[in-house]
Amino acid sequence: VRIGRYPVKLLMSPKLLRIFSYGIIFFFLSSFSDLSAQPLKVEPNDEKLLSGEPLIYRLEAEARGGYAHKLVYLVGAPVDVVWGFKTDFNNEFVLTNKFIEEHYLISREDYVVITEAKYSNRPGVKFKWRTTLSPSSYRLDFILVNPQKSRQKFHYGHIQLEPLGQNTRVTHIAYFDFFGAFLWVYYPWSGGMSAFLRYMARWEQQTILRLREKYTGHTKR
Repeated sequence: VRIGRYPVKLLMSPKLLRIFSYGIIFFFLSSFSDLSAQPLKVEPNDEKLLSGEPLIYRLEAEARGGYAHKLVYLVGAPVDVVWGFKTDFNNEFVLTNKFIEEHYLISREDYVVITEAKYSNRPGVKFKWRTTLSPSSYRLDFILVNPQKSRQKFHYGHIQLEPLGQNTRVTHIAYFDFFGAFLWVYYPWSGGMSAFLRYMARWEQQTILRLREKYTGHTKR
């Protein structure tokens, strides 16, 4: 580089420059984000939950590292309706979600479902998921079965439905890691984890209400 007319050699290697850049990004984002990780048992109070706003917590990561989040929100429909919606894997309504470009049901055997999807925020990548259903407890356990092909280290978690009067509380917990996850988790604007999760929860709240009649009287399986 030059300072005025005089050439000056850089004192830092490219690797040190990258580390320095990441440090600047970290401190910049930390001024906008809550960086403290919460324990798994963290719960919203009733007032926050009943407001209808999706509530997002960054959880403590597992021993091998990575990141984790807990998303909690209320859906204005009975739990059996929400269960019917969330276990209808052979559908087209999912394509009304702006982040989902393609979605396919690959197989379903008893309570194990294999699906494949492509997302607009991860272009050109196919994600293959295995979901295990537990109807008696209204729980879905999911795991990404092709992490390397989808450019992830790992991604798994569960979704728990709980009746709350004529409403349903949804708790979505995920553990994940991939290149760039740090920036995605802490980026506070559109394109970051919080904005993504809020959109997904609000889309689901609205879509379930729109399709409520379809899943009323649904036989749980």
